[in-house]
Amino acid sequence: MAASCPLPVTPDLPTLRAKLHGLLRFLREALPISNAHTVDFYTESVWEQLVDLPPETVLAVLRRSAAEAEAQPSAARPLAEAQGGSDSTDFPKVFCETSQKLVSVEAFALAAKCYSVQNLGICTPLEQLLVALQGNQKQRTDKNVKPDEFMNLKKSHEVQAMSELISSVADYYGVKQIIDLGSGKGYLSSFLSLKYGLKVYGIDSSNTNTHGAEERNRKLKKHWRVYHRRSKLDVSALALQTAKERKLQDEIECNAYAEGVGNSSTANQEKMSTSDFLPDFSGSVISNIRKQMENLHVHSHREENLYFENAFSVRDLLPINAIESTSSQTPKRKMLETNKERRKVTSKSNESNVYSPLTSFITADSELHDIIKDLEDCLMVGLHTCGDLAPNTLRIFASKSEIKGVCSVGCCYHLLSEEFENPHKECTQEKWGFPMCRSLKEGRWCCGRNARMSACLALERVAVGQGLPTESLFYRAVLQDIIKDCYGITKCDRHVGKLYSKSSSFLDYVRKSLKKLGLDESKLPEKVIMDYYEKYKPRMNELEAFNMLKVVLAPCIETLILLDRLCYLKEQEDIAWSALVKLFDPVKSPRCYALIALKKPQ
Repeated sequence: MAASCPLPVTPDLPTLRAKLHGLLRFLREALPISNAHTVDFYTESVWEQLVDLPPETVLAVLRRSAAEAEAQPSAARPLAEAQGGSDSTDFPKVFCETSQKLVSVEAFALAAKCYSVQNLGICTPLEQLLVALQGNQKQRTDKNVKPDEFMNLKKSHEVQAMSELISSVADYYGVKQIIDLGSGKGYLSSFLSLKYGLKVYGIDSSNTNTHGAEERNRKLKKHWRVYHRRSKLDVSALALQTAKERKLQDEIECNAYAEGVGNSSTANQEKMSTSDFLPDFSGSVISNIRKQMENLHVHSHREENLYFENAFSVRDLLPINAIESTSSQTPKRKMLETNKERRKVTSKSNESNVYSPLTSFITADSELHDIIKDLEDCLMVGLHTCGDLAPNTLRIFASKSEIKGVCSVGCCYHLLSEEFENPHKECTQEKWGFPMCRSLKEGRWCCGRNARMSACLALERVAVGQGLPTESLFYRAVLQDIIKDCYGITKCDRHVGKLYSKSSSFLDYVRKSLKKLGLDESKLPEKVIMDYYEKYKPRMNELEAFNMLKVVLAPCIETLILLDRLCYLKEQEDIAWSALVKLFDPVKSPRCYALIALKKPQ
């Protein structure tokens, strides 16, 4: 490895397994809440089946708990630490042993908070990791390059944070090639290539995304060239200014010399010094140069070097007598040859700064040499890789010797394949999205699709006021009861979609939904539809309270999925270091956790 700083200590496999077993004990009782679908909320009497409390009580406790958590964000941490990774918990009774219904919302909220990633103590701080990776060489970022000019704020936040980490890992391990799986529109790939000078292959299964990424990268390169051309003009202007001051200096010295020859006695009496005639270069020109250099970060980072290191030297900018000459004046021919060699080096540097979008469907068994002909030691990364692509990224990393490190941020948990979800269904699939680690495989653990769907809910966004769309969920749940009673349909493969935002009222919503589902809306008079609305409107708070329970439980489902992946990495013998890192602000980007691992150096 290129750096010598030790990486942060992370929880070992026995510790992670102990925390996992404690989480599983809680989830065995709580999963029915996550697996209940809000569409069937009224048709299947979900509240009566799973909750033994009034909805007003649940809402009041959860709101109070959220307010306390905001005031004391670490309130659950001591409880998590006190458990010491044991299977037993000290929580009050959360669910009734007989009915399995929720009986204590206070204990439920406390347990859910305790078993979140943040409070389990399984995360490695990003700042600590970056310090270890970068050592004493702090990475400089180009203040003038604003990725939010060509990305939305969410994507800009994600790309900047992840690209800095990837670049630091690449420097630490000494690799130049990056493979970006599920590269999509190529934002991360382009940024890694243009800003950090890495050779990036972006692989996406969609040919449309690949072509779009190529076009977007072309525009980004144009933006980059314009920016750096402007920066070089600033440098040229500075050099011209310095040259003018140098010329003035020469004239003053020449005049002083001539005057001294004509009147040597006067010169001896007055002891003339150069500073009497010259501008204060140390205070003006040199400080100005220093400011320009700092603004451009000429001396700082690899990405800047690609554009600036061979364009000029400090010697070219400083006044003649600001540095000591170690040799006689360089012959003009030699200077031309030197500049020619500089341009060659610059050209070679730019050639390594390449982003190549590719189209390929990636599985755990994909052979990378068939996709990338010049595959070399590299890192494999993925920003919000969807469904099974995230676990397959980890599997490919573990199985391919060329891949020295991985940085993976997954998403779309509802699209994960589960090995034990349909145990009686025949399937030829051998590698599943969940579970990955031996412990969960041996226990034949299954989350269920609705639970995985609820894991995508954003507790932090709800906490800052970006609440759930309760009324649209209510409309859909009442519609389901109408469909069941009036059309005899209990399960429907067709989806209503986002008709709520296009509807002026509940009546309008039902009419449009029935039409989209291919059902005869004329058999339902307006009065019948509105009777259903009036019947369930007083119970809307049940749906609101239940969805808040699902939101509070969501981080625990995500913790299970992430712990499964982290344990898998810890189980691999040739992996030297692995960690879970909170990479993004969860309000800006709810799927904010990255799995990072490095192989043992060979």
